[in-house]
Amino acid sequence: MNREFQYTAPGPYPQVHVAGCNRAYADAMLMNLGSCDSEMSAVSRYFYDGLILEEQWPQAAECFRKISMVEMHHLHIFGELAYQLGADPRLWCSSGRRMNYWSPACNRYSGDPREILTLALEAEEETIRCYKRQAGWIRDAGIVENLERIIQDEVCHVQIFRELLGELDRTSPSDASGCRCR
Repeated sequence: MNREFQYTAPGPYPQVHVAGCNRAYADAMLMNLGSCDSEMSAVSRYFYDGLILEEQWPQAAECFRKISMVEMHHLHIFGELAYQLGADPRLWCSSGRRMNYWSPACNRYSGDPREILTLALEAEEETIRCYKRQAGWIRDAGIVENLERIIQDEVCHVQIFRELLGELDRTSPSDASGCRCR
């Protein structure tokens, strides 16, 4: 892989601001922040994936590390939005009357490069669908602008994961089934 990827869409991020407190919007931002299908899950999963792929496919591991940093920026944006909307921006989300904390158990862990990439691609595609749904019903321009900008980054990540899957189809990284000291 000789190509340099673009991990974020071109252009600046919009200012993080909201029109005022709104519990429904805050709950949506908390879902993006700390549910099992959240930016926190992406950050932690990609951190893990980068470690797992380091020996067998260092270039892909580097992609996961860089994407994780972008996802951490998204995590920060959603935390700021949730806070400005009146929510406590812990790594949690609303489930009825209860708040559920994020857990590393949310992630599926794999050592297989194809499964790692497939899970990452599926998660990014679902994230895009979720953020588009939110942008469709939220009536706060500041939130919608941030969602739309983050979607652009997620599209970059989809393209990267698709390209890595294509690379995997053309040339397999070294076999990961060998014994490792633990």
